[in-house]
Order: sequence, then structure tokens, then C-alpha cells
Amino acid sequence: MKIIYILALALLLAGCGAKAEPVLDTALPETVEAAEPTQEQPLQTELPGDPILELLAAMSPEEKVGQMILARCPETGALDDIARYRPGGFVLFGQDFEGQTPDALREKLRSFQAASRIPMLLAVDEEGGTVTRVSGFKAFRPEPFPSPRSLYEQGGLELVLSLESEKAFLLSDLGLNVNLAPVCDIAQRPGSFLYSRSLGADPETTGQFVSQSLQRMAEYGVGGVMKHFPGYGENGDTHLDGVVDDRPLSELESRDLLPFAAGIQTGLGAVMLSHNTVTALDPQSPASLSGNVVAYLREEMGFSGVILTDDLSMGALKSYGSGQSGVMAVKAGVTMLCSTDYVTQIQAILDAISAGEIPETVIDDAVYRILTWKHQLGLL
Repeated sequence: MKIIYILALALLLAGCGAKAEPVLDTALPETVEAAEPTQEQPLQTELPGDPILELLAAMSPEEKVGQMILARCPETGALDDIARYRPGGFVLFGQDFEGQTPDALREKLRSFQAASRIPMLLAVDEEGGTVTRVSGFKAFRPEPFPSPRSLYEQGGLELVLSLESEKAFLLSDLGLNVNLAPVCDIAQRPGSFLYSRSLGADPETTGQFVSQSLQRMAEYGVGGVMKHFPGYGENGDTHLDGVVDDRPLSELESRDLLPFAAGIQTGLGAVMLSHNTVTALDPQSPASLSGNVVAYLREEMGFSGVILTDDLSMGALKSYGSGQSGVMAVKAGVTMLCSTDYVTQIQAILDAISAGEIPETVIDDAVYRILTWKHQLGLL
């Protein structure tokens, strides 16, 4: 029996290629108690002629699970892994640009796309400042992009946004179509993990930075990723170990969540979940594995796009094990997994589907959202 889904993505589909208006109203809904974990139940209906649904219907379970993986680009054998695992995308790091020329990189990325039946998301962290995977190499830019914080201190939001446009042009020109930015976190205490990577402004100004950065990326066909939901605040580094954030929900809603709300209103981009355990939303699980956090983002903040995890190989998740963390994230309703150990996680998810732990409807829902984002970016 063929079950076809239509998701609440009208805003995304209607806004494909269009510039969103500047965001003025970033107010969040009134404070609510954290939602219970829920499995999303997409509306089931017939939608004749929808090419995304037609593509989804023709995909095997292995192809669908592959689409849910934003894989760490392997140092060797990338084309073989594309053919075997069919990942939804690759994320590239500094070593992938070292020793490359722009032309050589373009050809490499073209070969990835040519090897993939479904066009890939090709992502990078190009925030500026301490995170410059591309511009950190002179072959791509004479100087690395400065951090948004330093630019904001020098010339305000106008200067920051002028560099955001340049970043988007550079990535697009090279064949990269996703930037794992902007950083939405608000951190004001020197020494905090996200201090140097955050804008360093109040929530409303940070919201303007987020929404207008997403718009500038969209002008060049680059998808932005708002991170790290629901906001690090002044907390430590989850690359190293687990972090527990005990702040009340009222504080998050009046501060940390406002930049995300501004970005969500543009109808552009994806959202990346942190590995922080935010007790106001879920006292048990890290945000990246939490059905409560996903439900809040969907139901209270109205986000209908792609939700992806931070890399599941980070220290905060080491106690869960690679395969288990991937299965938990999918069961929580996460759309896409940022994954270094993608071979293990793909198999674990397929095993969980076969065992009936993960309904096929959950997989189809996630893949539809991913394909819709690719459509918005002009890849489909």
C-alpha cells in the first residue's frame, strides 16, 4: 500500500529562491512545560505530480537512510562510499582544503555530485574567526574571514553582513552549498566555549544577524544552519564531555531562543541541535537525542525544516555508543545526522527499522524534509 505524505512545509516551498523580509517580531510563545517525546504523524493524503514524493516513493530503505546522513567526507574512497552508502551529503573540514587549489576543489566536488544519484549537500563550517575551514588557506582567500564578534565591534551589523555575503559567494563559487552557520548562541562571558564564535550582541540584534545572514546565503544558493539549538549560553565544550544546562525555560525563551525564532521566521535554513542536556526541556537526554527538544522546536517554535545533530562522535555522547546514538536521534525525530562514524550508524538504523523500533513513516518524514531542502537550494 502506497502511503504518501504532504508535510507542513508550505513556507519553505513557497519561499524557494525568494528573499525573506527582515524579521521584526521575534517573540516566542508564552512559556510552556517541556513537551513529552512524540513521534511526528505527517498528514497522509494524495498529492499528484509532486516530484519529491515521486522520488521518495522510488527509493529503497538503504537510500532513504543514506539521505539522512551528513557524513564526514572521507580522506580516501569518497566515491566508493557515495556509491555504497548514498549519503545525503558530506561535510568538509580543514584538511579537505589543505593543498588544494580552487579549480582542483571544484573538480573534486563535481565528481562527488556526478557519483550521487540524488544531488548532495556539500557542507562546511565557515563561521569566521577561529572556525575558517576554507578561508584559512590562502589559496581560497588572502586572509581568513574575521569573526562576526570582531566585525561587530569594529563596524556594527552592516560590516558583519557585508562579509556574510562574501562568504556565501565564495562557498557557492567553489561548489559548496551549505554553511554550518550562523552561530545563534549568546555568550557574554570570556572563557565560555562559544564566546569568540558568537556575535556578542543582545538577543534582538543577534536575531537580525541570523535572519539576514540566512537571506544573504540564499541569494547565492547556500543553505544556512542555525546552531546550536537551544543555545549553549555560557556553558562548556561538548566536544570534550557532557554539559548540563540547568537554566529555567523562561530564561531561554527571553534570551537564547530569540535568535532562532528570528531565523525560523525567514523560512530558510536548517537547525543544528547541540549535545547539551537542557533540563528545562529534557532532564534526561542531550538535546541531539531528545524527543522533547525536537517537539519544542516543531510545535512551539513552528520549525518545519531539517533538524540535524552536531557530530555524533563528540565526547558528550561517548557513553551512548555510535550506533545507539544514531538510532536514538532518529527515534527522537531528528531529520539528519552529522556523522563521522556513518557506516556504523547507517547499519544500526537499518537494523532498528527491520526490528520495528523505527517506523518507516518516521524515515519517510525525515527524507521528505531533506529532499524539500535540496529542492529549495536548487539541487533538485
